[in-house]
Amino acid sequence: MAEFSSFRAFYPYYLSEHRNRTCRRLHFIGSLCVLGFLALAFARGNAWWLLGMPLAGYGFAWVGHFGFEHNRPATFRHPWYSLAGDWVMFWQILTGRIPL
Repeated sequence: MAEFSSFRAFYPYYLSEHRNRTCRRLHFIGSLCVLGFLALAFARGNAWWLLGMPLAGYGFAWVGHFGFEHNRPATFRHPWYSLAGDWVMFWQILTGRIPL
């Protein structure tokens, strides 16, 4: 995996690692679950719900990568860029720029 000097340089690579539609769908579902756990933590005033965020986010994404995309998640080498890529891709799916 190449080194990247900026998120702008990383994001095209990130998208190339998410060509499989099922993988993208699993990422999207995982991100929705992350937002759900965050909302539950605030609504219930219980920070324990926050523990579900990484489990849901990474769980769905890694099933997508290992089971459908057949590649290694970028999280292992570029954790911060990958996290940012998850949310940019989530937004682009939500707005119809990337097909779900």
